[in-house]
Amino acid sequence: MTQVFVLCTGRCGSKTFTRASEHSTNFTARHESRTHLLGANRFAYPDNHIEIDNRLAWWTGKLDATFGDAPYYVHLTRDRDAVVQSYVARKNYGLVKAYRETMLCNLVLRKPKTDLTAIAEDLIDTITSNITYFLRDKTKVLHMQVETMEQDFPKFWDWIGAKGDLDAAMTEWTVRHNATE
Repeated sequence: MTQVFVLCTGRCGSKTFTRASEHSTNFTARHESRTHLLGANRFAYPDNHIEIDNRLAWWTGKLDATFGDAPYYVHLTRDRDAVVQSYVARKNYGLVKAYRETMLCNLVLRKPKTDLTAIAEDLIDTITSNITYFLRDKTKVLHMQVETMEQDFPKFWDWIGAKGDLDAAMTEWTVRHNATE
């Protein structure tokens, strides 16, 4: 049984990572596949599966309790300013809206002059610190950057023992999946 979890802030190539990973023939790969489930069902991933889900950074305690050090863990990152700008551009929906309205208790309503860039930066820093803390004692960790995927993805492919069409997987990195308009 092999599990691979890709942890990230979102807006950092996670959808493209999924598309590239789908070219493996010995792993399934999904993006945010169990986000709609609760309890143990949330973590009932199939064997030989790659899960790419930025929300896992909020459930690291349950992730650790369920899987511990057995899986391969990837920390996927992208240039911080690019992620910030992507979240600011999507300010009225998705994770940054949820963070602003729930985790920060409607901060913009309470303090209308609060800069959306500062909120996005706080979101990214919080998620990144959660991931960093979670991975501190894990033995199978690979740090990958979207800006260096030409080198990083083949390393990942070999690291987990993926089989399939690596050339097709690499072609996915030339396409912008789920890009901010």
